[in-house]
Amino acid sequence: MSILIVDDSLTSRTFIGDLLIEAGFTDLILCNSVEEAYQSIGFYETDETSTDLDLILLDINLPGKSGIDSCREFSAHAFFGEVPIIIISGADHLDGLDSAFAAGATDYITKPPNHTELLARVRSALRLKKEMNRRKAREMELLILNERLAEMNLELEKLSTTDSLTGLANRRSFNEFITREWMREQRGQKPFSVIMIDIDHFKRYNDYYGHLEGDVCLQKVSMALQSALCRGGDLLARYGGEEFIAILPDTDINGARELAIAFHNRVKKLEIPHNESPVAPIITVSIGIASVIPSRKLSSSQVIAMADDALYQAKDSGRNQSVIAAPVAGDRQTPI
Repeated sequence: MSILIVDDSLTSRTFIGDLLIEAGFTDLILCNSVEEAYQSIGFYETDETSTDLDLILLDINLPGKSGIDSCREFSAHAFFGEVPIIIISGADHLDGLDSAFAAGATDYITKPPNHTELLARVRSALRLKKEMNRRKAREMELLILNERLAEMNLELEKLSTTDSLTGLANRRSFNEFITREWMREQRGQKPFSVIMIDIDHFKRYNDYYGHLEGDVCLQKVSMALQSALCRGGDLLARYGGEEFIAILPDTDINGARELAIAFHNRVKKLEIPHNESPVAPIITVSIGIASVIPSRKLSSSQVIAMADDALYQAKDSGRNQSVIAAPVAGDRQTPI
């Protein structure tokens, strides 16, 4: 345990030091002024201090910076603020103790110190410091545990809302998102678009290349689709086995059409071979688009059904294309 003794009297600090050494306290720092003490312990170092200090014995009357001023500075220090301070005072200077305790001192002894009293107060202060260290360590452990718990909770939350294979939002996350955004757009009477995407002849791909390659294909396609989204307010989710769905708040039919074209192009650029596809020698997608102005007469599930019906039309018309659904009812839409 490191103990700092600051006393301008050589006789006094030597006497105190000898008593502590006899009691088994050998790690002592003896200084004749506050300035020397600050230099010895690295008081002004900004990164870290050079001394692990456990106790300060500080003369109340010192040349230069006083013991009371130093006590105040020690107490306010980021590293030394929890180090106990025992004030050393002459019997005729006890009137300054109130100021010393107000400045952060924890105890005092008078000059010349009684052997038994000195050791009792030193040991008591060191027990206090030890308990403070234990408490600080426990607080740090609790802080670390709380941080880990928060990280685990975030990870669990992420797992509960994320598709494990593609990393996209899963159905649960999708359902929460579309419900929230539908109500928001309904209040604002802003356009709302849904895009359904299906990988063309994916079952044939799985049968021919195997399920492991099928999983890789799904991951690559999902990343390509995700890369086409430019706005943070949009959501792309895995809707089924090889189906994906994009929710586009505040997006009209023109914006949805442009994004659908981007989806087609991003997937084609992957150039994933598909020898079993009658549509193209590479992986392609079919897309259904629905765009509406939300109202009480319409539900989000109806809009999804509209996009799904448009997707069916795209697949029925030869795949590798997009079809826009009629807003509510109307003629069969032409591919784009």
